[in-house]
Amino acid sequence: MVAKFLKLLFFGLIVRPVVLVVLGLNVVNRHKLPLRGPAIIAANHNSHLDTMVLMSLMPLRLLPKVRPVAAADYFLSNGLLAWFSLNVIGIIPLTRTPGADKAQLFAGCHEALAAGHILILFPEGSRGEPEKMQPLKKGLFHLAQPYPGLRIVPVVMHGLGKAMPKGDPVLVPFNCDVVAGDDVPATGDADAFIARLGQAFAQQLQLCLTRTQLDDEPLP
Repeated sequence: MVAKFLKLLFFGLIVRPVVLVVLGLNVVNRHKLPLRGPAIIAANHNSHLDTMVLMSLMPLRLLPKVRPVAAADYFLSNGLLAWFSLNVIGIIPLTRTPGADKAQLFAGCHEALAAGHILILFPEGSRGEPEKMQPLKKGLFHLAQPYPGLRIVPVVMHGLGKAMPKGDPVLVPFNCDVVAGDDVPATGDADAFIARLGQAFAQQLQLCLTRTQLDDEPLP
């Protein structure tokens, strides 16, 4: 109960005002974001702001059930950060170990999906350089397999990599885009799914107004 209250307080009184006042946010197809779980928001990843912005777009009543999937080696690296990440942000920590068993790797994600939560997951696996997309990994496909019909909503963000790039803790005001797309079902094989997801990202990128202002590279 305390964690739920802290989460609502943090996003309602801090994150949302910062997003609305400091960032010029252009949101396209907001109605396509999932309002009930189980579901996964699959987004590109350039900045720590990515998670904050995505969560700020969700209704406050849903936030206790919105769970970002985040790297345990970073977000659990010290006691204070771990407490904040687990109790206020509500992350699902993912231990990135090469060759790890998929069932064990995604155990926390499966538990959250079974509870009807909405996951925020970054298929690139880690933050890239500002406005540059990295190759998409196949973990999302394998995570979704036990859930036929699971909603996977692609979201492209542009500009946040400039507003707070990797390794820079200073927030710089920039116009930013958030574009939600049509669901991409995890059907067929992993390669076909990744190809469809990449195509969805590429199409959504075309709707980003900031592409005319900021440098970027084509999606893979």
